[in-house]
Amino acid sequence: MSDKAFLAIDMGASSGRHVVGLFDGRRVKLEEVYRFQNGPVEVGNRLYWDVLGQWTHIRNGLYAAGSRVNTTVASVGVDTWGVDFGLLDRNDELLGNPYHYRDHRTDGMMEKAFQIVPREEIFRQTGLQFMQLNTLYQLLAMKFGGSPLLDIADRLLMMPDLFHWMLTGEKCNEFTDATTTQFFNPVERRWATELLDRFGLPTHILGPIVQPGTVLGPLRPSVASETGLTQTQVVLPGTHDTASAVMAVPAREHGDDWPDWCYISLGTWALMGVEVKQPIITEESLTLNFTNEGGVGNTIRLLKNITGLWLVQECRRIWNQAGRSWDWEDLNRLTAESPGLVSFIDPDHSMFLAPTDMPEAIREFVRRTGQSVPSTEGAVLRCALDSIAMKFRHVLGMCEKLIGRRIEVIHIVGGGTKNRLLCQAAADACGRPVLAGPVEATALGNIMMQAVAAGEVGSISEAREIIRQSFPLDEYLPQNTAAWDEAFPRFLQILEATV
Repeated sequence: MSDKAFLAIDMGASSGRHVVGLFDGRRVKLEEVYRFQNGPVEVGNRLYWDVLGQWTHIRNGLYAAGSRVNTTVASVGVDTWGVDFGLLDRNDELLGNPYHYRDHRTDGMMEKAFQIVPREEIFRQTGLQFMQLNTLYQLLAMKFGGSPLLDIADRLLMMPDLFHWMLTGEKCNEFTDATTTQFFNPVERRWATELLDRFGLPTHILGPIVQPGTVLGPLRPSVASETGLTQTQVVLPGTHDTASAVMAVPAREHGDDWPDWCYISLGTWALMGVEVKQPIITEESLTLNFTNEGGVGNTIRLLKNITGLWLVQECRRIWNQAGRSWDWEDLNRLTAESPGLVSFIDPDHSMFLAPTDMPEAIREFVRRTGQSVPSTEGAVLRCALDSIAMKFRHVLGMCEKLIGRRIEVIHIVGGGTKNRLLCQAAADACGRPVLAGPVEATALGNIMMQAVAAGEVGSISEAREIIRQSFPLDEYLPQNTAAWDEAFPRFLQILEATV
């Protein structure tokens, strides 16, 4: 049997990649054929995405795939980060560059929203974690800022929807990414139009909701001709990158309603949660600020967003701007040489959303909370990683509380699995075994969803079994848990002091 080729365009907040999955019926192999840098562009104190530059990279990657793969690329699908969007007018003209979710125009916007619709009512209708970067608050920032774009917009497309439209001409809103907006009702599986009406926001710009695995059709003739992919279909994966990453979690299915495992999709962000069949929208989940996002197979990802390796990435950027030339191995060495459990930060504090100097922001937080201020680069990194691991422990307890049972194993997937220090710290802090891998989980989940849509794989459960057979996992067993147990109350005090 010849390999079937499926192409994932996996776009993260800092980089993008085109990854081909070759499936022989039993195992899947991945080959990265194109990679590019991604990130915000600052213009006039605003942060935007360079959407035309991204589109150029998408086309270049399609050409690279067609040139390097010795078989027909059966299909292609795009996944990206959540919450951000583009607007089209009635003539399908793109209305400006999409804003970056870290743009400060949403500062204070949640508080304004709660004056119109109470926080509890927003959560009752959407079940989503409150973060100022959510699409709802981006639209409110446009409304309160007097943006004319909302008046002339005809269609809102989330970022992966926008790229799928560029590829095919088809306009739709894919389920998993739609659920990141905070104006989607996960119980009724539809847009929360009544909520938008109360905010005076347009609802006619919202399109039909479609599920992962939907075949949108062939590439536009111009794109197919340019790239040589004349027989390639476009298939929706879980277009929110976390949905695709969770698709690739190599967990064993037990058939009951509640899982005994949780996942952490670890990269710039750390998305930690459980896969459930129905949303959990209760006073408790509201208090814990959990989110109910869509998953593949019409599931719900009950999870919490945690600031992940953004802290380390920004430290490295600042230090290298100052003349260092440290790579990731250098940072790991510096961290390993520094004593642990000395001081902590709240990784999700607003101080760390978009600081101009991340190392100084970490030191300032520690200083304000009366702890021992890290004096070396390694101590700053150790503080960051210990704090992330402690946040994992905190959220693990919340997950267990919401589903009413003990979680036995933690699966960590994504590029962050390369940070072995953090994976071990997660096992130590949580007192649970950690299974780390696969690294390219998001691209792999994208590819396997396409394989399911093509009928090459029978189900999501079967896809996870194939992933287990195709990629080795690293196991981290808990060590030195007593020290982490002793330090955890101190970490909780830090969280409580900075609420």
